Amino acid sequence: MPGRRMRLLTLDGIVDAAIALVDEDGGFTMPDLAKRLGVSASSIYHHVSGRAALVELIRARVGGSIGDTVVVAGAAVDGDGADGWEEAVTAWLRAYRHAFARHPRLIPLLTGQTVSAETTVAHYNRVARVLTRAGFRRDRVVPWISVLDSYALGSALDLAAPTEVWATVSAVDDDLAAAVAEAPTGRARSDEAFELGLAALVAGMRAELAAGVASARP
Repeated sequence: MPGRRMRLLTLDGIVDAAIALVDEDGGFTMPDLAKRLGVSASSIYHHVSGRAALVELIRARVGGSIGDTVVVAGAAVDGDGADGWEEAVTAWLRAYRHAFARHPRLIPLLTGQTVSAETTVAHYNRVARVLTRAGFRRDRVVPWISVLDSYALGSALDLAAPTEVWATVSAVDDDLAAAVAEAPTGRARSDEAFELGLAALVAGMRAELAAGVASARP
């Protein structure tokens, strides 16, 4: 039977099980993962070198579709002009939010470890290329990527929030109560907030370009 289990154990299955554990418990240990898979911990090490490597495989799995959106939307900036950066940034953030809203408990796990997954690095390469070709100064590219990262992850957590964000308690004053009464709830509220913030972010980036803080296209 141990040999049979070894043959059935796959890297994809290990990643699936690790993601399921994080979704349920907020994290995982290798012994917990082995127990879930019904194998010994040593069997897992035949497929992955350790927990840190597995975290990067999780990052690559969840982030795979995000990079694809940048490739498609950013195609215009690979040509002769800077047009297309707004489309690329918008598509990236929407895909980013959607991917992590499905697994919000992965966010602390992944942000707590230096990125090394090649597929993830590849899509950050693409984002950096998009911003650089758009005309953003090189020393502003990483700060802007960090801002966009933070916004996408925060919006993913918001999308996973309860339908009612504020409880009806005495601490809620009249202004907030009236605003809550007028606002949508659940997914509609989160979507509206995301698009509002996304428009503000893109407008701020556009204003930086127009003000000359960014350099001309290299």
